[in-house]
Amino acid sequence: MTKSVKFSILDLSPVPQGSDVRTALDRSLALAQHGETLGFERFWMAEHHGMAGIASAATSVALAHVGQGTKTIRIGAGGVMLPNHAPMVIAEQFGTLEALFPGRIDLGLGRAPGSDQRVAQALRRNLDSDPNAFPRDVIELQALFEGDERLGIQATPGRGAKIPLYILGSSLFGAQLAAALGLPYAFASHFAPQALDDALAIYRRDFKPSAQLEEPYVMCGFNIFAADSDDEGEHLATSMMQSFVALRTGNPGKLPPPVVGYRESLPTSAQAMLSQIMQGSAVGSPDAVLSATRAFLERTHADELIISGSIFDQKAREKSYGLAAEVRDLIAA
Repeated sequence: MTKSVKFSILDLSPVPQGSDVRTALDRSLALAQHGETLGFERFWMAEHHGMAGIASAATSVALAHVGQGTKTIRIGAGGVMLPNHAPMVIAEQFGTLEALFPGRIDLGLGRAPGSDQRVAQALRRNLDSDPNAFPRDVIELQALFEGDERLGIQATPGRGAKIPLYILGSSLFGAQLAAALGLPYAFASHFAPQALDDALAIYRRDFKPSAQLEEPYVMCGFNIFAADSDDEGEHLATSMMQSFVALRTGNPGKLPPPVVGYRESLPTSAQAMLSQIMQGSAVGSPDAVLSATRAFLERTHADELIISGSIFDQKAREKSYGLAAEVRDLIAA
């Protein structure tokens, strides 16, 4: 590698079976504190709704909990699903976070609702099917942070907040928008890697410099399940695998404990689905994770990896991120 790649953390605040939302949020805080000690760049939380296994639906509130218990690590949304919200509300929420934790707040913006259509309807009542709605909302949000007088309104808190925006996506649309607006682009390769190569090529080819960013900046979601052995890493990953299968079959729930031999017990079609999803993953011993991470970086030339990994046991989860930090340092060396 010819450049130093940043490593960050993406947390869904998973609720383990037998546990509750408060425990999940406290686990998230503990992970953020651990990541801060390990030198991770940022800690992002994701907005999902109507799911018993994810505790970060009120993302700005969850981030305030994390911010209060940390000191230096950047914190932010990875992301806020902007179709669910009026831009004014997000400007106020993240303006408040920036006032509380100055110089530490990021705002990643996604176009998907992060829920099914019934929940999306309950969140924003008037769903806009116009494909230009998301770009329009992003531009309005930028204007609110900048205090553009042409809006005729002012976000307080929010106006004047220096909060970097990121466009999230798993398709070519997000790549095109991020390029056109000159914003960093974060690709969801940790669960939807199919369009990864084409999206990054389009983003880099069409990027237009902006006041925020002079050159393209690529973040990629990447799962790491690191343990002392390959078998143990694979075992830890089966909790997330079970969650993916449950989600795809319409039966989402809390994060289940790992199961020995889970992948092999599935029908061929489910194994194929998992193999596709897990393309953006490194699973196993430190050596296996190092090899897979290096290969992924050679493929993507990402400027930053944002590491996910829903692991049932908190100690194993924190150990996995500790091993990921060691892999980061080996790659940097």
